[in-house]
Amino acid sequence: MKRIRTVSKLLFSLSAAMAFFSFSAPAVYADAAPATSKINSGDTAWLLVSAALVLLMTPALGFFYGGMVRRKNVLGTIMHSFWALCLVSVTWVLWGYSLAFGPSIHGIIGNLSWFGLNGVGQESSPLGSPTVPHLAFMSFQMMFAVITPALITGAFAERMKFSAYTVFIILWSTFVYAPIAHWVWNPHGWLYTLGALDFAGGTVVHLNAGIAALVAAIVLGKRKGYLEVPMLPHNIGYTVLGASLLWFGWFGFNAGSAITSGGLAALAFVTTNTATAAAALGWAFAEWAHKGRPTVLGAASGAVAGLVAVTPTAGFITPMGAIAVGAIAGVICYTAVNLRPKLGYDDSLDVVGVHGLGGFWGAIATGIFASPLANPAGRGLLYGNAHQVIIQFEACGATLVWSGLVTYIILKLIDATIGLRVSESEEELGLDLSQHEESGYNL
Repeated sequence: MKRIRTVSKLLFSLSAAMAFFSFSAPAVYADAAPATSKINSGDTAWLLVSAALVLLMTPALGFFYGGMVRRKNVLGTIMHSFWALCLVSVTWVLWGYSLAFGPSIHGIIGNLSWFGLNGVGQESSPLGSPTVPHLAFMSFQMMFAVITPALITGAFAERMKFSAYTVFIILWSTFVYAPIAHWVWNPHGWLYTLGALDFAGGTVVHLNAGIAALVAAIVLGKRKGYLEVPMLPHNIGYTVLGASLLWFGWFGFNAGSAITSGGLAALAFVTTNTATAAAALGWAFAEWAHKGRPTVLGAASGAVAGLVAVTPTAGFITPMGAIAVGAIAGVICYTAVNLRPKLGYDDSLDVVGVHGLGGFWGAIATGIFASPLANPAGRGLLYGNAHQVIIQFEACGATLVWSGLVTYIILKLIDATIGLRVSESEEELGLDLSQHEESGYNL
């Protein structure tokens, strides 16, 4: 109880500090949409459907991860994703959206003038298209905020305390996700004004989660028996189901990021599907050449790697560019996953190799393959703008530094108060029983 009270005081102090800074610092307000803007029912319907598709991705991630852990941890792993959906849905409404997309404080963070969605209603969005309600844009962005911390859970699967995870999700989504989303996607964010391109979340979502996953894996340490006893996936069928549902939901993730239901959404839809298929093939053929046969798990992992890599590029590249981005992603991520046992850290479900490296490649690939033929807003190296690659590297570097540093601080604070890791006996028993007193299979 003493540790819980300490954490409560810590959360209150951090929140109070952020509130003071947000309310007292001068703000730059995003340009408001004209009062006469007309809400378009087609655009609104598309954005709301896309938000629902992205919501589906979080429980899909639970199945994808849940199938790869051992049987004794399946429920705890699925719960990680489901719990993120519950927690962040509330914190996003209370303060997350205002910090990420609210009136900007020097391009670094939003102030809290939209706390509790104050002033966020049925009028046109001042940030997205003027043809969609502000609430619709907020809801769509909420689903991105939900899934990003859920991605990190694959790195510390089978060994983090559920109480620690709960505190981690709240702090991480507030102090890591919200600032980086503001930098990249708020019209007054410093990386946005620098010219960084991230159509749907290569830096904000995947690279961000990937570096946080690496830090978490190192801080928590290896699972008991890692590389000494078999730790095989207990249900690859779950994993393929999860990957398939992720693929389906990702059309909302990427094509929905066009905000309107026009040609740009259609382009993002096609490039998303094409890159995903190419990455699954790239991973499978690389595995076939390396190990003599392709695996079902490999094909599913390759598809997710493609989804990750195409996310920042989807609205900026041609379908032929998508084949290149996806195929290269499959090979890069397969190689990274196979190197992981030699690097000395235990990233349980290869979040670093798939999301970290995949997101990094996708961000840089945007600077290479962005075509003005696909979208006049982007021009990359292959179309005469080598400087875009430099900007993309700067965005990746800023994301790596902030996410890595603040994630480390958060984890260390939690470890010093309520502790991060379950006991050895609880880990041996499994998180399903030790953290939830339930079993995934009562047969």
